[in-house]
Amino acid sequence: MKKKEHSVNIPTIEEVENEQKRLRHRAVYQRTLRGTIAVLLVVAAISVLVATLWMPVLQIYGSSMSPTLEAGQIVVSVKTSQLKTGEIVAFWQGNKLLIKRVIAGPGQWVDIDMDGNVTVDGQTLDEPYLTEKALGNCDIDLPHQVSEAHWFLMGDNRDTSVDSRSTAIGDISKDQIEGQIIFRIWPLNKIGSIQ
Repeated sequence: MKKKEHSVNIPTIEEVENEQKRLRHRAVYQRTLRGTIAVLLVVAAISVLVATLWMPVLQIYGSSMSPTLEAGQIVVSVKTSQLKTGEIVAFWQGNKLLIKRVIAGPGQWVDIDMDGNVTVDGQTLDEPYLTEKALGNCDIDLPHQVSEAHWFLMGDNRDTSVDSRSTAIGDISKDQIEGQIIFRIWPLNKIGSIQ
């Protein structure tokens, strides 16, 4: 009687080596993929923290800062406690975040004539960012001295902007300031720093 022969396919050494290489490459790929996903999650978390705590991203609504900033544009602000005349800042007025330009700081005197020319401490401001000067919505007594620890802010669209010239807004305290607007990120054809 003959024994039944079982056919067993035993892989060759080359096939075993190829399978080991494939498994090693697969393990390296999976490790790399997990590492990449972990790095992306950390970067996303840091980006959210930075955007929330130090560099809020804001969308422009309205026309009070036209032509410098137009409705629909998206800008980046940076938290700061040092403000200078001419800088654009975001500030809280009640539950609204508004954007205006710094005209004068604590203790300075502001005066605006009927033609819209602004003087601070007797010096006429050079305002190349304006397309048209106007007295606008002004119901404060002029000349006006800015309160201590406060700022006098105005929109670039002087005819329509409601700002520190109005008793509804008045001088803006340091605590109301959210940050300085430094960069426009939308639309892409206008991306860049803001003056």
